[in-house]
Amino acid sequence: MGLLFVESLPGPKVFKCKFCKVDSASHDAIISKDFHGRFGRAYLFKSVVNISLGPNEDRHLLTGLHTVNDIYCSCCQQILGWRYVREGI
Repeated sequence: MGLLFVESLPGPKVFKCKFCKVDSASHDAIISKDFHGRFGRAYLFKSVVNISLGPNEDRHLLTGLHTVNDIYCSCCQQILGWRYVREGI
């Protein structure tokens, strides 16, 4: 395995991985706070950093069947959430 590139985000309001504290998203990247995931409250971001993606997976969410990927911290590999790939399949 090669060297891990970790991006640091500027500013005082930065979301971090709760496990290893690496930067994940800027407060300015929040699109919505009106989401709930498997583990409780969730935010929708327009961009995130220092993540890796799991495989595409079809899931039944509150708004119907969607194709999503789990999102993992690229440093500690803990699950951070998921992202929409395709809505309403």
